[in-house]
Parts: sequence; C-alpha cells; structure tokens
Amino acid sequence: MTSPAKLTVLGTGNIGIAIASGLARAGRYAAAEMILTRRDEKALAPLRDQGFLVQSDNRDAVRRADTVVVAVQPQQLDGLLAEIAGELEPTRHSLISVVSGASIGAITEMVGKPVPIVRAMPNVAIAVRRSMTCLAASDRKTPALQVAQEIFDAVGTTLVIEEEQMVPATALCACGVAFFLRAVRAASQGGIEIGFHPEEALAMSAQTALGAATLMLEMGRHPEREIDTVTTPRGCTITGLNELEHQGFSSALIKGILTSAEKASRLYSHSTK
Repeated sequence: MTSPAKLTVLGTGNIGIAIASGLARAGRYAAAEMILTRRDEKALAPLRDQGFLVQSDNRDAVRRADTVVVAVQPQQLDGLLAEIAGELEPTRHSLISVVSGASIGAITEMVGKPVPIVRAMPNVAIAVRRSMTCLAASDRKTPALQVAQEIFDAVGTTLVIEEEQMVPATALCACGVAFFLRAVRAASQGGIEIGFHPEEALAMSAQTALGAATLMLEMGRHPEREIDTVTTPRGCTITGLNELEHQGFSSALIKGILTSAEKASRLYSHSTK
C-alpha cells in the first residue's frame, strides 16, 4: 500500500522543480511528503535522490495528497485534467494551477466537479524562497486560497489579485525575472568594458541589483526617491541615467512586458464541450 503525502506536483518541469525545491528548503514540507510526477520519470532521478517521491502515475499521485499543484505546459492541461478528474474529490482536494492563461472557469469545466481551484503565478526565484507569487480564486474566502497563501508565503511574497490580472502578472513577475537578469548581464558587460574581469563584473552587478531592490522594498519608498539620493548636479549618475533614457532603456523594458503579456494571453486555448 502506497503511503499518503501532503502535496502533489503534476508535471514537474522547471517551475514544478522550483516549487518543490523551494518548499523543501523552507521546511514547509519535507521532500518525502511531496510527490512529483512527470511522464519521463527518469528525468526526476536527481530529485528522487534528494528524497522526493517521484513517479509517472498522475492519478495515483492525486489519490495520495490533498493539495494538488498543476504545473504542466498549457497545451498539456486539458489532457491532464481529463486524466485526473475521476480522482478529484471536492470535499478533500484543493487544486492550485500555475498554468499560464488557463482560467478557473475552463479548469472547472474540464474537471466537471466543484473542486476548489486557485490560480497561482510564481516565478523561478521560488527555488531560493524569493518568488513574487500572485494568487487568484473565484471566492476569496475559500480555504483553498489560504492553503495556497501558506504554501507560497513560505517561498517568497504573495499578492491576491483579481483573476483577470493573472496574465499581466505572468509578464511582470514570471517573465520579469528574465528581464532583470538580462539587465544584470548587460551591467556586467559594461563592467568588463571599464576594466573588471567577467566574474568580478557579474558578481558586482548582481549584488548591486539585489541591493537596489532590497533598499526600495525595505525603505518603502518609490524608486525615483531612491534614485534622487544617488544623483547630484553634474554628477556621473545622472549622466549615465540620461544616456540610458536616450537609448530607450525604460521604453524597451515597458514594451517587453507588454509584448510578453500579449503572448501570455494566447498560450492556453480551451475547447469548450
């Protein structure tokens, strides 16, 4: 007889691995309390070695845990929901979907039961307990939302938003990690040009970015307020900032977020019955 677990992650790709790893690091669940599934079970061998329960049987994984995180690709969602629908119990299970673009209504229709559903949009920084995770539910009083908040608060910061904001949240928070990483990379390349070795420039750029974000969050002030503290008349900072704007830095970042949001809105296509 298989043992019960506390959490199941269905479709353990990059984001599923990040969720499981982050929760284990945070001590929210022990590795042995989490079931991770993937069609190619061998790809999860390193996680099995870390103590996670690894398998390819999605239906069995649902039967063994009350909280089910769905982390498959959008094009795989309908097939997965059809596979596990018979195992879901509305009075027992909570379903947390991190699938981009898939609405609660579409998921409910596929499941065919009033299972409590929460949409979550974490980012890969969840693996180091620094995710910005947005959550949405049809009913903000559902216990499933509280469960989701407890899970994702353990691996970063959560914000409950309206469901229609989930696609924009995908662009700003999930895609946004890559945007800021690209900014760090660009800064490090500038550092190389002014004389630092690559590894030095990258470390300096990453720590500076971390310091800037932490300063803003902990001081609770607008970014421009913090910028004002490091700019002086005719100084080198304002000269560099003005050059960034001349080259379209802000507008390029804004356009990137808008473009990602447009793409995210088309990732999942649900065919109604």
